Amino acid sequence: MSVILETTKGDLTVDLFIKERSKTCLNFLKLCKMKRYNFNRFHHVERNFLCQTGDPTGTGRGGESIFGLLYGQQAKFYEAEQVPVLKHTKPGLLSMVNVGDNMLGSQFFITLGDDLDFLDKEHCVFGEVVEGHDALLNINEAICDENHVPYQDIRITHTVILDDPFPDPPGLEIPIHSPEPTKEMLDSGRIAADEDINDMEGKTAEEIEELIAEKEAKARATILEMVGDLPSVDAAPPENVLFVCKLNPVTTDDDLMIIFSRFGKIVNCEIIRDRQTRNSLQYAFIEFDNPKSCEDAYFKMDNVLIDDRRIHVDFSQSVSRLQWKGKGRGVEFVGGKVFDPNKEDYKMKDQPKMELSKRMSSDDYAQRHASQQRQRDFQRRDQYRGGREYREDRDGRDRREHPTDRNDFDNRGRRGERDRREERHNRDHREERYNRDHREERYNRDHREERYNRDHHQPDRRNYRDHRERRRSTDRSHRQEDGSAQKRIRRSNSPKNSRRTRSK
Repeated sequence: MSVILETTKGDLTVDLFIKERSKTCLNFLKLCKMKRYNFNRFHHVERNFLCQTGDPTGTGRGGESIFGLLYGQQAKFYEAEQVPVLKHTKPGLLSMVNVGDNMLGSQFFITLGDDLDFLDKEHCVFGEVVEGHDALLNINEAICDENHVPYQDIRITHTVILDDPFPDPPGLEIPIHSPEPTKEMLDSGRIAADEDINDMEGKTAEEIEELIAEKEAKARATILEMVGDLPSVDAAPPENVLFVCKLNPVTTDDDLMIIFSRFGKIVNCEIIRDRQTRNSLQYAFIEFDNPKSCEDAYFKMDNVLIDDRRIHVDFSQSVSRLQWKGKGRGVEFVGGKVFDPNKEDYKMKDQPKMELSKRMSSDDYAQRHASQQRQRDFQRRDQYRGGREYREDRDGRDRREHPTDRNDFDNRGRRGERDRREERHNRDHREERYNRDHREERYNRDHREERYNRDHHQPDRRNYRDHRERRRSTDRSHRQEDGSAQKRIRRSNSPKNSRRTRSK
């Protein structure tokens, strides 16, 4: 048998377990027919657990069964049915609330989660939602306070019985119209179910724009947290760090520190540089000891001319020094402490050596490695630099040239520079050898192609010889004919032949 529960979040169609829970279904159907559930609100909603209703008072302590309406207060509750056992295994199951001593009244709840086995022995399942799961999801997403009471009322507005197999008990008077809700029932102290929630009401245009911008910023922060760019949604950049850009490449850390020191004590001034060339990337971060000095520098130094460049100043939005310590543990400011107005010892302590090396100016870097640079410029480049003997000689030479009182950081820097030079030399040597092999291979390939063309595209030597002999024989025969013709001409032109011709 089916019943439709019309709520302010949507309609729920319920199928009742008539055979398994006949008495409970009778109680529920007759209460629906008496309109006892109209305007009852869901006074307890726990996300992914359950939503409870059926109490006309809305407190969770009221309500009575249909038998109490017919036979008085002694029959206000009735004993629950326990056989057969029906379990709370899925969302959308209707179950009567046990008020104590296995007694039931009018209150019931709808499950919103899976596998709620601990409710099986205490509460009585009597139906399930077969249509309207979207409305059930809307109820599940309701915003509630710490007592799981929704801030906006969710109510059952009407109940429709599609089929009632039970006859009406004697003395049951069914109302023709739905009763009007009482003032106590509607006065819940919450937002009314039909009231529109408008956050922008009563605000000025500037406040509305600010509220919209805040929501958009929070949405972007949530996305950045999901992709791992932010340690947490609530992570915010420090308020005492100033961002300076459009710097001249010749501007140094000391220059900025001297210029900005008139606004307050500077904890750290760092021009960001390229790791390889140590050239300035033309922007910097200046960390003051308090936010007030940072604000003063922001208002005074924007668009100021420094080294023939108009700089731009803004508050830093970088959170690179915020380190996430784990879920529920918050974040930690790395490289310095967050400003605390109650403490006066705001200083950078225990700075790692890597951070100090990053903040080293180009002049200091050049001076520190100048001697090493001059020494290595005159070293031979044609020797192999990977052997054990060479490394032993190199280490011994370093121990003799550099005293032992140098700090470990300088030694590591010299060794790193030397290894980089050796790697660059070996790479150049490999490239030169590759180019030489490539040229030889190309020469051999051209030579093979030339020999192949000579062998396959010239005529046969025998044919060439025969052709030459035929040509010679033809020339010889022509020469003989020419010679005999010339003899006949000479003979005919001789004086003796001429006298013979005249005598005749």
